[in-house]
Order: sequence, then C-alpha cells, then structure tokens
Amino acid sequence: MSGLLALLDDVAGIAKVAAASVDDVAGMSAKAGMKAAGAVIDDAAVTPKYVHGADASRELPIVFKIARGSIFNKVVILLPIALLLTVFAPWAITPLLMLGGSYLCFEGAEKVWHAISGPHEEDAAHDAQGGDKAHLEEARVKGAIKTDFILSAEIMTIALSTIPPEQSLWIKALVLFAVAVLITVAVYGAVALIVKADDYGLSLARRRTGFLERVGIGIVKFMPGFMKGLTIVGTAAMLWVGGNIVLHGLYELGFPLPYDTIHHWSAGASHAAPPSVSGIIGWAVTAFFDGIFGLLLGLLLIPVAHHVINPLISAVTGKRAEAH
Repeated sequence: MSGLLALLDDVAGIAKVAAASVDDVAGMSAKAGMKAAGAVIDDAAVTPKYVHGADASRELPIVFKIARGSIFNKVVILLPIALLLTVFAPWAITPLLMLGGSYLCFEGAEKVWHAISGPHEEDAAHDAQGGDKAHLEEARVKGAIKTDFILSAEIMTIALSTIPPEQSLWIKALVLFAVAVLITVAVYGAVALIVKADDYGLSLARRRTGFLERVGIGIVKFMPGFMKGLTIVGTAAMLWVGGNIVLHGLYELGFPLPYDTIHHWSAGASHAAPPSVSGIIGWAVTAFFDGIFGLLLGLLLIPVAHHVINPLISAVTGKRAEAH
C-alpha cells in the first residue's frame, strides 16, 4: 500500500511539473506573439493582395494554400534552424534579429515611399498581366509563400529571443511550435474573413431586406476603408517593431546611445503626464521615436536594396529579384 501511495505521489509530482511546463509554454508563447506583433500585422495586411482579382470561388482555396505553405515555412524549415541556433550559435540571434528588423524597416519605408511617389511602372505592368488563371494562381501562391517565409523567419526569431536561455530545448521547441501554429491560424483565419467580408455583405444586400440589407451595404462600403486602414497600421507596426529591434540590438552590441536617448525621452514624457496615463504616454513616445528611427533606416536601405542587393541576387540566381 505504501508503495502504491509513493507511486501516486510521484505521478502527482510529475503532473505538477508538466502542468507548470504547460503554463510556461503558454505564457512564453503569448509573450512571443505580442513581441512579434509588427510582423504579424504586416502578414495579415500583405496577404489579401495575393487574392485580389481572383474568382470568388478560389479566394479561400488560395488562402488555404498560402496558410499551408506558411506552416511548412515555420515548422519544417525555420523551427529546426532556430533550435540549432540556440545550441550552436546563440551569439547569432541578435544579429539575425537586427537583420530581420532592418528588413521590416525597409518594407515599411518602401510602402511609405510608394504611397508618396506612386507605384512603380513595373508594378503596374505586373498587375496588368493576364494569362492562364491556374498558372496565375500558382504564381500568386508561390509569391505569397516566399513573402511569408521572410516574415515567418522574423516572427520565429523574435519568438526565440523571448524565451529565457536557461529553458530546455524541448520547451523552446514547444513554444516555437505553439507560436507557429497559433499565429498562422490567427493570421490566415483573419485573412479569410477579410477577403470574404465583401462577398458576405453583397449576399446580405441582395438576399435580405430591411436591417440586414443595410448591414450588407454597410459592410461593402466599410471594407475598402478598412483595408486601407489595415495597411497603414501594418506599415506603422513594421516601422515601430523593426526600429525597436535594431535599437535594442545596437544596445546589446555596445552602442547604447540611440536606445538610451529614446528611453530618456520616454521617461521624461511619462513623468510629465498625469499618473493615470503616464504608462500609455511613455509607451507612445517610445513607439513614435522607434518608428521614426525605423523610417529613417528604411529610407537609407531602399537605394541599398535596389542598387546593391537586388543586382547581387540577380547575378547569383540569374533571375530578377522581386520587390515585395
């Protein structure tokens, strides 16, 4: 009897450890998801453009194909690479984060530049291309998955950076797996709702009367503005998160002045504000100057990308490097 009680006690102890580990994984997954907000919002903002112009019956299948490619990117390719980095090259995580943050800054700044100067001629020509629908759909899906790979790499690297180094390898793997699945489901679930919202609105407007008809018309009118707003929020989030990542990386690499300066401004604004809003004011000041830094860095990177990096990629691969 005493042996059975001891066994049950051991089992209870193991269950407590397992429960604590599950709580740790859930907590770290949530923290990682919040830290990766900029890349996540950009992912949700960018993907609908790959469905634009497709037949209504093909919109959800296209989103599903992209989501499946996104899961493959995160779980099959990026998760093992991230774990290998933690074992063999933990020193590389900060530089890789900074590289990804710089990419976010570049993407955000390029969106701002295009909004000011208008789309490039080659972009307009690409949008006007016709051709076989099946081939066009396949090309769109491949392009979306390539874009997703870059954003997924940033998400997974950010997630990895939030996990305490002392955590075991299997905890890190579970956190990264949870982040990969949850973020992919959230992003592409939201994308599916976004791309079908106007169809649902049209259906209500045509098949219903009274209040539901007005709701349908309202949805149809609301969605274009919502998409523009989502693009603006995604761009701002990219610049904010990308700038913050680069500044924090510079701080860790021994160049603390920019990071400390913004922190000093944020603390000053927080202390000057009423106590009830001091935290929000401090965060807003930090985010604003992180975003300004990200925009300036991104603007500097635009000519580097177009006149140095893209020609190098073209020279190595024999293909023209695609703009995002």
